[in-house]
Amino acid sequence: MPATQYRYLTNIPGVRSGRTIIEGTRIGVHDVIAVIVNGASVDDVCRSYPDVTRAQVYECLAYYEDNRAEIDSIVARQMSADLQ
Repeated sequence: MPATQYRYLTNIPGVRSGRTIIEGTRIGVHDVIAVIVNGASVDDVCRSYPDVTRAQVYECLAYYEDNRAEIDSIVARQMSADLQ
């Protein structure tokens, strides 16, 4: 199966520990997914991150579907750190 290309997502060494982010921002896919996992809608995410479009949020969701274990692990570590 060929690798999936994402129009709005990128990885930049040294930025957000090399994790996948929305191009042109420092917002990680895991940041978007963490908000959604906590019950937010796509529109809520766009209000929380005004520079992010609905298309970018939907692409984060697509990336999440393709890389669920990776993102779940990052979100779990992030939430655990927030509780400490």
